[in-house]
Parts: sequence; C-alpha cells; structure tokens
Amino acid sequence: MRHRDVGVLDYNPARAQQGITIITPMHGHASYLIGMRGEILHEWQWPLQAGMYAQLLPGGNVLWAGRTKDGPSPGGGKGGLIRECDWAGNLVWEYQDDAQHHDLRRLRNGNTLYIGWEAMPQDAARRVVGAEAGSEAKGGIIWGDYLREVTPDGKTAWEWHAHSDMELEKFPLHPMSARAEFAHCNACTELANGDIMLSFRKISTIAIVDKKTKAIRWHKRDDDWGQQHDCEMLANGNILFFANGIHVPRGLFHSRAIEFDPNTGETVWSYQGSPPETFFSPNISGCQRQPNGNTLICEGLFGRIFEVTPAGDIVWEYICPYFGDSPRPGGGKSNAVFRAYRYAPGGPEIQGRLG
Repeated sequence: MRHRDVGVLDYNPARAQQGITIITPMHGHASYLIGMRGEILHEWQWPLQAGMYAQLLPGGNVLWAGRTKDGPSPGGGKGGLIRECDWAGNLVWEYQDDAQHHDLRRLRNGNTLYIGWEAMPQDAARRVVGAEAGSEAKGGIIWGDYLREVTPDGKTAWEWHAHSDMELEKFPLHPMSARAEFAHCNACTELANGDIMLSFRKISTIAIVDKKTKAIRWHKRDDDWGQQHDCEMLANGNILFFANGIHVPRGLFHSRAIEFDPNTGETVWSYQGSPPETFFSPNISGCQRQPNGNTLICEGLFGRIFEVTPAGDIVWEYICPYFGDSPRPGGGKSNAVFRAYRYAPGGPEIQGRLG
C-alpha cells in the first residue's frame, strides 16, 4: 500500500483522549512515545528488530521483546529476547528464550509471562483436528504454544502447555489454516483474579485459563471474527478485541473492533469502516479502551492508529512514518505496528518525566 500522508491526519482536541502513545514499528529498531500531534516525546533504540512491540510499566520502565536469529518460527510474531530498560535506556532486566513469540506481560507479582512455541509430542499432534491434510511442518511436526512465567532471577514459576492442558479435539483448526501450527496464541493477559486470558488466531477463539488448575474454564469461538488478535477485560466485565476478518465464512473481508459480554456472548459494541472494506488488517493489530469511553485502534498492517468515539466518530488518526524492509514475498517497505498503547501524562508510566 502506498501511503500519501503520514503522521497525524485528524485530531479533535475536545473529543480525543489526551495522552502519550507508544509505538514500535515492527521492521525497525526503536520504540517511540508520540504526542497528540505526532511529535516524538521520547524514544528507545534497540539492538534487534522488534519482536513485536513494547509497553510501558508503572515507574517509567519499558518492557520490550526483540527478534533473535535462533529458535522456531512456524508463524509470524517471533521474538526471543526480552528486556526491561529504564527511561534512559539502561538495561534493568533481561531474559532470553528463542522460542518466545507475540506477547509478554509483567504480572502483578513482579514475574513476567510470555508465549512460546514448542513441537507437540506425536501422540498430541495426532489429536489435532482440522486444516489441510499433510500441511504439517517439516518432519510431520505440529508446533504448539506454551506459556511460561519467570521470576526476576529467571526461574520458571509456572507453565502451561497447549498439547497437555487443552482438550485438543474441541478446538479444530480453521479449514484454511495449515497443520504446521496449533493454535497460534497471540495475546496473554492477566485478569484481576490471576487467571490468564488468551487469544488463539488459528481457531478464532478467546479463552480463559484457570491459573491454579491450568484448565480452560471459559472460551468463545466465532469464525466470523476472522482469526482475531489482542484481548482485554474491561472494567465492566466485557471483553474488547480486534477481529481481523480474514478467512470469514461469508462476505467481504473487513476488520472490526468488538466488545462483547462473556456471560451472554452478545456483542454490545463494535466498530467497522464505512464502507467496511476501508478498515482491514488481515493480521497483527489491537485495540485499547480509553478512560473517556473512546477506543484506540491499531490497524496494524498499514501502521494506522486511530481513536473512535462510542458512536464511531474518528477523533484522532495517525499513520506511522517509520518504514522498514518487509520480509514478506515481494519485499517492499512496511510501516506495520503490532500494537499501540496510550498512557495518561500524569499516570504511573509517565509521571511527569516528559516535563
């Protein structure tokens, strides 16, 4: 896609949620804090290409993952090196697992949770249902997800494995997926009670794992979501996520931001483009509810980050101006952004550090 304009395209100061937004261009080596007019307020330079994004922690440190050369990569989203740095960029903490991918979170107990890939045991791989027959990875391998929680001194405090902790037969792969990977987890979020909410792309499922028993205590699948990304539990108990809209059973490909009630399964709010096809990222992407009720949306593949009101009005829109070499077939330059977050200027992540 050829962008005609970059930076801030639209800004309504009276209706937008004021704050500082962090972006990490996927094909670059930096994270930026940007103001409401697109100005760079702070930045961190990294030794590796992004392994997908960075997030601010209370106290002003930044948690980031970088893409290492070693380890498996059966799908997009590879990371491998996790770093926490202070405001000035000094290393505070580091942990390396070359199989780490997509998401990582600092837990309330101070530990760090992340997603990783592992080859599923053959007896478990035979239980995987769906997708194109014979489309396993080289050697007949099916890669599965694991979660690992590590302490500040690098010790494993808790683990979860899809091949042993999921009832695999209940979660068939999408017919248009390949059997090289089950089930492509792309988000892990700690809930108020300590349980973990997950997003699985290749089975269009959001699930909640009981932290104590490791069992999936709740899940919802909807192939109309089109292999979603990101998920957060809102203060009202509803779940907000980004529905990518790829490989949908019917209709024109288009993305949506959706809020639904997990008790009833009913959608209570959603946003889509007008016409629908004008808002579409087939992969990556995310969304974040703002204190004023607006929603910040990252249309990741095209580096577009925008804020909408509950009525769907766009009150802030920004196109990432940082392009890097895309590894996809055909190459070219890409300004893709996996996920973006906005922070209050006076909140614990910023706390007046910007003057």
